[in-house]
Amino acid sequence: MESFEFFLIAAAAVVFAGISKGGFGSGAAFVAAAGLATITDPAQAIGLMLPLLMLMDVSSLKPYWGKWLKKESLYLCLGGMPGVALGIWFFNIADANMLRLLIGVISLLFVFWKAIQAYELVPTAKEKLPAWAGGLAGIVAGFTSFVSHAGGPPAAIYLLSSKPSKTEYQATTVIVFWVINIAKAFPYSYLGLFTLETLKLDLMLAPFAMLGVWLGVKGHHLISEQYFYFLTYILLLATGIRLIWVSLS
Repeated sequence: MESFEFFLIAAAAVVFAGISKGGFGSGAAFVAAAGLATITDPAQAIGLMLPLLMLMDVSSLKPYWGKWLKKESLYLCLGGMPGVALGIWFFNIADANMLRLLIGVISLLFVFWKAIQAYELVPTAKEKLPAWAGGLAGIVAGFTSFVSHAGGPPAAIYLLSSKPSKTEYQATTVIVFWVINIAKAFPYSYLGLFTLETLKLDLMLAPFAMLGVWLGVKGHHLISEQYFYFLTYILLLATGIRLIWVSLS
């Protein structure tokens, strides 16, 4: 993790995650962890990313403060806590290849979910989903966020039923994953996912995280989501196939 090539790849991944966090609903932020998991131990990649994601959360709070959907945020946050607990259980039984396989599968499922959305192959909820659906979405989001920082899709399925504005959606994901990421911090430390090496790298990568959030906030109203997510799908498709191949080899 100390090579210059690794740092360049990590810096680019962190900027990309920051752009997603700052302006595009956080859903694509896990590309960074998935990408890093192809070139280093996946647990180290996840541990490296969490402090940076928490920094991005704090940086994103101010421009979106108070603009989130209050009830939806509460249901997702409450559901997220048992989801984090499930993530802790999984980490206690998983090895590196199990993590690679799961992150790879989640990456491909993200692309698949976006594809069926784009082609309207599954109906979207015509009415707002009930509170229990928000709690269930929170559980799934908490688990997938814990194991791969990929909580965006399950949260989005619930949130989109409320027909939020672009800014309401962005603000809700910011507050929800700020809470979930705080809940993940102590278990990550207990599981040994933070090391002196990863924390030193976090300090070096912090400016890139801030740059990414700034670009995301600026691009929120200027850049088409279609172009941003098209790039995301290409990256995740390649990353997911690579992770699954390595895990099964």
